[in-house]
Amino acid sequence: MAVGIAALSLILLMIAAYRGMSVIVMAPLLAMLAVFLTDPAAVPAVFSGLFMDKVGSFLKLYFPVFLLGALFGKLIEISGFSRVIVTAVIRLVGADRAIPAIMLVTALLTYGGVSVFVAVFAVYPFAAEMFRQGDIPKRLVPATIGLGAITFTMDAMPGTPQIQNIIPTSFFGTTAWAAPVLGLIGSACIMGLGLAYLGWRRRTMHAAGEGYGAPETLVNEPEAVDMGERAAHPLIALLPLLVVGLGNLTLTMLIPRLVPGADVSVSLAGLTDPVTVKVAQVAALWAVEGALLLGIATILLFAFAQVARRFADGAKAAVGGALLAGMNTAVEYGFGAVIAALPGFLIVKEALKAVPDPLINEAITVTSLAGITGSASGGLSIALAAMAEQFAAVGDAAGIPREVLHRVASMASGGMDSLPHNGAIITLLAVTGLTHRQAYRDIFALTLIKTFTVFMVIAVYYLTGWV
Repeated sequence: MAVGIAALSLILLMIAAYRGMSVIVMAPLLAMLAVFLTDPAAVPAVFSGLFMDKVGSFLKLYFPVFLLGALFGKLIEISGFSRVIVTAVIRLVGADRAIPAIMLVTALLTYGGVSVFVAVFAVYPFAAEMFRQGDIPKRLVPATIGLGAITFTMDAMPGTPQIQNIIPTSFFGTTAWAAPVLGLIGSACIMGLGLAYLGWRRRTMHAAGEGYGAPETLVNEPEAVDMGERAAHPLIALLPLLVVGLGNLTLTMLIPRLVPGADVSVSLAGLTDPVTVKVAQVAALWAVEGALLLGIATILLFAFAQVARRFADGAKAAVGGALLAGMNTAVEYGFGAVIAALPGFLIVKEALKAVPDPLINEAITVTSLAGITGSASGGLSIALAAMAEQFAAVGDAAGIPREVLHRVASMASGGMDSLPHNGAIITLLAVTGLTHRQAYRDIFALTLIKTFTVFMVIAVYYLTGWV
């Protein structure tokens, strides 16, 4: 019964997300339902003392990353830099190589700090135009954008500022650059297999006589874009992305030297007790936040006139997006903390210990919870909130560096998370005007490739010891 209560709550959350209901509303309701079925008298105390406490602690740590990332992405968009980057990459790769060109430009945007949702809107018009010119089936557009946005640049590439690569830092005391060799190997594998799969699908569909699609059957078709339009030099447009990447790396190395010691205490006249911060938990966050601020400053330096005209509306949109994304993930984190405190989850947790290998145990746990919740960051938060100490203890006993635990957890979160109810998948299909029936098959194939790669990276570590 205890396991059934926990499972019921998780299944209902998955159904609610699939049907488009707000996770912000449903997560606390379903968490309290599970508590009510376990101990009705505990509902008020668990809601205020556990659920809301975890929501607040998550936002305290990660909301600045959501906010700065959303603002950076919005400024890249309204400055016109995203359009310049897209057209430059297309000219470099070649219009006849639509699939690798769109994957590459999407990867550049997301690895440079632009959120997945912003990247989809920025790239789709160009993807549609290139696929139309090349007579490539439109239903491959979502998978192509997804390969660049929600696979290797989201959680495998070392240093990526996406939240899925930042969350493990506060649990394992690592940085965004954890296990760079394994991350690069995993990224190369995902990219290679993903492009091979999409190329095979293109050839197969072409042989069957399928082209881009009849205009009267297509939905949300963008207006034709000028592939040669250029408002700024491509190197200037790329500069903010480079500043974020290099700034993140530089600050990651500098902060431990500039802030020596495990804790930092600051005394202010209006406080009776000093403010104390554990540096190991926030150093990686400080590095990403500082890098995003530098990227924003770079955009303002080179495109102040364009940004100033639309800054007010753009900032409002960025704040709204950050609040929605941050709250969605925070309530899933709170939901996970409640479920992890129930007797049923403790039984499941003990059962998972039967998987003897710590890395395989971690990968299965994280990717399963990400799949159930339909959220990479949500599933990752739930898994690490409940079991990070166990993963770390078993890993330490086995001599596994915490950087490897970080990379495996991060990559596993982006595996089975992309099931049909995933918010990014729903948004991607809505923007491109396609249905799950038309386009989800190829997205799911990338999910299988991504999940396979996690276990391949684990095998590489055990065979070589590379980190």
